[in-house]
Amino acid sequence: MAVPQVNKKLLDELEAMGFPRPRATRALHFSGNSSLEAAIEWVIDHENDSDIDQMPLVAVDINLDSPQLFDITEQMKMKAQELRNKEHKKKEVEEKKLERQREKERIRASKDLTEAKRILESNEKQRYLALKKKEKEEEKRAREKIVKKLEHDKVERRSRLGLPPESPSVKPSTHLLQEKTLQTSLPLKSVTNAEQMRECLRSLKRNHQDRVGNLRGGMEFLELCGFERTEGDEFLYLPDDKVNMELLNTAGSELKSAMTNPFFGLLSV
Repeated sequence: MAVPQVNKKLLDELEAMGFPRPRATRALHFSGNSSLEAAIEWVIDHENDSDIDQMPLVAVDINLDSPQLFDITEQMKMKAQELRNKEHKKKEVEEKKLERQREKERIRASKDLTEAKRILESNEKQRYLALKKKEKEEEKRAREKIVKKLEHDKVERRSRLGLPPESPSVKPSTHLLQEKTLQTSLPLKSVTNAEQMRECLRSLKRNHQDRVGNLRGGMEFLELCGFERTEGDEFLYLPDDKVNMELLNTAGSELKSAMTNPFFGLLSV
């Protein structure tokens, strides 16, 4: 297969009019290579052919002698210009179509990017909230552990000091009732000592002082706990054989009641 031989002059004239070489060659070949007008007519009739701009191939040569050559007329020029205009408009339409397609692709890509960004931000937010929740739970467990440790240490300290376990907070009326119940449940000697201690503490509380030893009633309270005066009455000490845990526990309970119970002493006559 070879490119067909066409009239060189006619081919040059068609190219000068703006036709591509493959289209001009095809037009001359299939119009009989006879005239410029016939070639232009063929292009007009076949402008929508899909292979119009493909170089034709033939198996045999054709006669190159043209029976008659025609000059390019004004009508031919107009038709050629019309074809060029159609081709130009066709390219413009195709370009606009491609541009619209590209714009759609850009919009879709932008939407995809926005959606991906939204998903990423949502995932980041979920991870942040999960992390904050985990941190709060860890902080809560740590606080609970510290509170339990403090409570445990407090119980151990009270146990080492021989003090009774600390009871939960109760209402004043309930506390007063417990105070009355404690008085009736203790042995007679403990009740008497408790009453005397309570009276000492009421006296101390009325004076609004800080140090027990500086107040009238403070020395008596310590003596009721088992302390004894030294020679010269300058110091108090607690002999080992005079340690009475029941009495000290009673003193601790009364002292705690005086410090924490706002109604302490109101039942006394």
